[in-house]
Amino acid sequence: MRFDAATLANAPTAALRAYDPGHDLPALRRLHGELLAELGSNENPFGPSPLAIAAMRSALDDIHRYPDPKGGALKHALAAELGTEVGRIALGNGSHELLMLLAQCFAGPGTSSVHSEYGFAVFAIATAAAGARSIRVPAFARTHVRRYGHDLEALAAAVEADTRIVFLANPNNPTGSWFDDGELEALLARVPPSVLVVVDEAYHEFVDQDGPRSALAFASRHPNLVVTRTFSKAYALAGLRVGYLVADPGVIEVIERLRESFNVNALALAAAEAALGDRDHLAAARSWTLAERAWLADRLGARGYDVLPSQTNFLLVDLGVDAAELEQRLFARGVIVRPMGGYGLGHALRISIGRRDENERLLAALP
Repeated sequence: MRFDAATLANAPTAALRAYDPGHDLPALRRLHGELLAELGSNENPFGPSPLAIAAMRSALDDIHRYPDPKGGALKHALAAELGTEVGRIALGNGSHELLMLLAQCFAGPGTSSVHSEYGFAVFAIATAAAGARSIRVPAFARTHVRRYGHDLEALAAAVEADTRIVFLANPNNPTGSWFDDGELEALLARVPPSVLVVVDEAYHEFVDQDGPRSALAFASRHPNLVVTRTFSKAYALAGLRVGYLVADPGVIEVIERLRESFNVNALALAAAEAALGDRDHLAAARSWTLAERAWLADRLGARGYDVLPSQTNFLLVDLGVDAAELEQRLFARGVIVRPMGGYGLGHALRISIGRRDENERLLAALP
């Protein structure tokens, strides 16, 4: 009898597929270096704060020591920045880990989670990994003015007796769409207090609309509300993997039972704390991204491409036909974008906001 590890996997794991990161970018960088225009991973080419770089260099002196298992300094800095309490914050190896932890701690066999049709992929993965059932709610149709965006009324109506979590992202990856505070408040009023409402705000810093401020505004009135954020995007620390979660202290206490003791490394803790304190750099990165987003959207639109409105650091381009051929054409010219077939959007490409020279290379490579 042959050994087959796949047959030994538990049921939730057996039902999963490994995450597909797209092209092997580290290998491509080694081969092609500066010849690549990397516009597929929603990274921030503006770069991190110099204070964050300096903090990492300083932290290297104690790299033989374990990091602070509680992340106390970063939590205190976050609490001061957000106007909340240290006991309402949990740290993670990116917000991805925190979303997985929430499902592990609060969902499981015999329960369900609710998420939108084109919601962030980790919502479904976390649900499946916990052995729970996904309730996938149709998003707004292509003909709707807010196409592919979350339909919050439908999401609230989809909650069942066994539902433990409603997952949302605002703004959303991969669509760039968003919803207003009033819509979120209406959903929170309809969802039972026994159901967690998790709002992922990974792209919060790139919002320039008045409507979606932050779900944190409702935290005091809704103890079942959880907000996740990351330092990977606006703070340009994607390579360090550090995120955080703000929730009722009771939620934090449960998560701490399962969180790995040293899940955020010492360099990440130091860099994130320093980056959080450099408000001028964050403001400059935000301003640059918003200007470049508008510039690229205008030029793509002038070329006849259907560009969806975005409140993130990327644009979703709806081609109306299979996007694989165009993605391969761009790849052959050293321009990396992200096809969206895995999200059920095979007719769309997600294009990160790059440096001006990268964005110009994209435009030059497009038919």
